[in-house]
Amino acid sequence: MASIPRSSRRPAPPAVRLSLSDPFVRSIVYQILVVGGVALIIWYLVSNTMTNMEARKIASGFDFLNREAGFAISEHSIDYSPADTYFRALVVGVLNTLLIAVLGIVLATILGTVIGIGRLAKNWLIAKVCSVYVEVMRNLPLAVQLFFWYAMIIENLPGPRQAISPLPGVFLSSRGIMVPVPGDDPAYGWMLIACLIGVVATLLISRWARARQAATGQQFPMMRAAAGLILGLPLLAWLAGGAPTTLDWPELRGFNFQGGGSMSPEFAALLLGLVTYTAAFIAEIVRSGILAVSHGQTEAASALGLRRSLNLRLVVLPQALRVIIPPMISQYLNITKNSSLAVLIGYPDIVSIANTALNQTGQAIEGIAIIMLVYLTVSLSIAVFGNWYNKRLALVER
Repeated sequence: MASIPRSSRRPAPPAVRLSLSDPFVRSIVYQILVVGGVALIIWYLVSNTMTNMEARKIASGFDFLNREAGFAISEHSIDYSPADTYFRALVVGVLNTLLIAVLGIVLATILGTVIGIGRLAKNWLIAKVCSVYVEVMRNLPLAVQLFFWYAMIIENLPGPRQAISPLPGVFLSSRGIMVPVPGDDPAYGWMLIACLIGVVATLLISRWARARQAATGQQFPMMRAAAGLILGLPLLAWLAGGAPTTLDWPELRGFNFQGGGSMSPEFAALLLGLVTYTAAFIAEIVRSGILAVSHGQTEAASALGLRRSLNLRLVVLPQALRVIIPPMISQYLNITKNSSLAVLIGYPDIVSIANTALNQTGQAIEGIAIIMLVYLTVSLSIAVFGNWYNKRLALVER
């Protein structure tokens, strides 16, 4: 076998030497040191906490969740009684927090968008009123606004016996707002299902309509189709279910109203405070997003003969959303986290109920951990959904 000439042999690879002068090695060492330092701090805090709790004979763990709560909750969307467990009480608190957060996000978005567009109106009075609203609401602390709305509802509304009735079956009193609600009939459940089907169908048709318009240039009457699906399908379900008209009407019995649906003063004050406060920030986001759209876009749309309303809806807002969505996500997170101020006016959210539980059980660390986990989960869920929607609106780069 012929030997390989020395000149054609591959040189031996250089020996690998680990040195802190190498940026890669230095970055790895620094990361290991940082992670080790953080782990050491966490270990010290946990160990010190467990030692102090053991010295003071304070129980630890989440076994208390299976014990009887023993306290009442004024508002609950699921069945609850003081004989239920702490776990069920905390579930009630989470549901109350989610309810106020969802309603607050929807109403604040609507109000903020209207005010933001109003600030750009050509009418001097509308623009100035919207501007004053934004400046006043943004510069008043939310806690002060909550106390204001709660005092307005409690002190200015009469008692149940002298309740104000602006509409038949609707009563306004210091105990809250009482309204008639649909009675117990299966047709109402089918109407809700039909409404959800209409919403899903509207989303699918809207996607198809956009693709059709991009391919052919023909515009589909989406507003009429959406109204027909979201309103027409529940109407058909109501007719198919026998067209029930039974309502559960609120009636004054003793010192309070019985039956119907009610909105407590605490819930109304918290919702009003969150919506009016956050809508001021959303209005500025909407205004800045609209102003970020090139004026040439609106001029081109006007040159094509589009009315001002169509210009805003079809040309300006779709482009402004790319600027609006990222800061809007932050405002949605603020609504969710600011709902923790409900404890100031007595609304039973997760913070209020968890505080009651930890005061009774003495397990403050577990209670605070539950509150943190709830808000972290909700906030991350909102952020993930908002970022997904923002990614869908982003321009596709080549």
